Amino acid sequence: MIKKFIDKLLGKSAGGAQGKSRFGKRQEVPAEVHKIDPALVDERAKNVVTTLQQAGYEAYVVGGAVRDLLLGLRPKDFDVATNATPEQVKSLFRRAFIIGRRFRIVHVVYGRGREHEVIEVSTFRASMDSAAAEQVAGNERTSKGELASMKHAVDASGRVLRDNVWGPQEEDAARRDFTVNAMYYDPANQIVVDYHNGIKDAQKLTLRMIGDPATRYREDPVRIIRAIRFSAKLAALGFKMEAKTAAPLVESSKLLADVPQSRLFDEMLKLLQTGHAIATVEQLRKLGLVTGIYPLLDVVVERADSPFVKAALQDTDRRVGEGKPVAPSFLLACVLWADVRDGWAQRIEGRHGQRPQPPFPALQDAIDDVFNARIGDVSGRGKLAGDMREIWMMQPRFDKRTGSTPYSLVEQARFRAAFDFMRLRADVGEVSEAIAEWWQEFSTADDLRRQDLLEQVRDEQKTRQRVRTRDPVAPKPRGEPAGRQQRQDGQQEPQQQDDEVDAESEAVPADGDAAAPRKRRRRRKPRTGGGGGGTGEGGGSAAGE
Repeated sequence: MIKKFIDKLLGKSAGGAQGKSRFGKRQEVPAEVHKIDPALVDERAKNVVTTLQQAGYEAYVVGGAVRDLLLGLRPKDFDVATNATPEQVKSLFRRAFIIGRRFRIVHVVYGRGREHEVIEVSTFRASMDSAAAEQVAGNERTSKGELASMKHAVDASGRVLRDNVWGPQEEDAARRDFTVNAMYYDPANQIVVDYHNGIKDAQKLTLRMIGDPATRYREDPVRIIRAIRFSAKLAALGFKMEAKTAAPLVESSKLLADVPQSRLFDEMLKLLQTGHAIATVEQLRKLGLVTGIYPLLDVVVERADSPFVKAALQDTDRRVGEGKPVAPSFLLACVLWADVRDGWAQRIEGRHGQRPQPPFPALQDAIDDVFNARIGDVSGRGKLAGDMREIWMMQPRFDKRTGSTPYSLVEQARFRAAFDFMRLRADVGEVSEAIAEWWQEFSTADDLRRQDLLEQVRDEQKTRQRVRTRDPVAPKPRGEPAGRQQRQDGQQEPQQQDDEVDAESEAVPADGDAAAPRKRRRRRKPRTGGGGGGTGEGGGSAAGE
């Protein structure tokens, strides 16, 4: 044990040559070979690297940004690696924050509001042997107090719970996941430092795990999801996963059961919201992982070919590609809409012996059931759940285009998300295209044009009303309740004679393109016979009936 500790301090290992293979051989690749365009490097990332180097530390752009630069792409995110500790990094920047417990890193923030940019700075970490790490019986949540004082700890399965032991650059490279993500670029002298032939793998379009894949997945099962995400992202460029890297994925996926649900939820969102959602579904099917990653992701894969969910995934990819923001609440609302819609209709119609409910309470109860069955407590029933509920609850309100409803609806904070949701429903034929176009124009029109649009709806309703009154009345089927007649299309129509409008009913989950039916109240006729002249219920006598 003492010998192992001394060898560790000296950067040696018991295997000699095996140790060299594990940590790789440092290669410094000049600009004329790697051909990275310096103009593609973010100025803020350059500033972080320069500031650290001027303070006497090593610093490099690292990870996926280097991979993208080698491929001639402009990276969306830039990470920096350094031999400075998190506290030393924080002291050099005015707006820098240390985050994380499992891996302590620093976020250096530039700008404010939605336009802010974060450069993530990590300290070189030692490649520790899990056998020499401290072991805990529980996980991050159950062993929080015990883990607080530990720098390197694993659970009983070998999964790393703490990894905050600093080390040299070659060991930091060895503990990264894929060879194409383990390169370091110095923008000052334009040299790429490569320990594991990442440049060659990038040229061969190969995604290869550093070290033994099964062992690396056991150390951190979330690497399974990262393998899927990178293979989906790079598939469009022709990348393929190395056979040895892909082989243990299905068997290792069982290890995800020990990962906190909140972390899996976040990783699932990364799979779906980085602009490669459709490609991710294809990779999951190709790798035999259509189920078992995360229950909600299983639903996404199952429904990915349905017109509505497919349209939502494509729309998400398009928005990311155009640099527009995407919200997880919108995509998840689309994925689970079929459950909400079916539960809503079931409650209104009173299926399975249930008592029929009014439309809006029925919709609320259907949403509650979907949250309980599909979302659980992972979202904390916070903003994400609240946004999903608002998107769903606004859908029936789009059917009402009279009075003050349109004005109040467009002022809602979640109107744009709810409208985009309804727009997708129209694209797949669930809602009338005319209604979607009407709301699109109303939401952007001035007051005068809005008045014209409302008048247009009123004229359409009057025209439909006149057509209905001119239609020949079909014979009333035997056994039909009094006061109702049958329309030619087979639907029941309230009797027009002696009726007056009481109030508009709430919308029901039908096609969404027809005006909401109206509740009718029977007008009482004056009594002409004897009796006490009372107008209340029970005012007549039994003999007079």
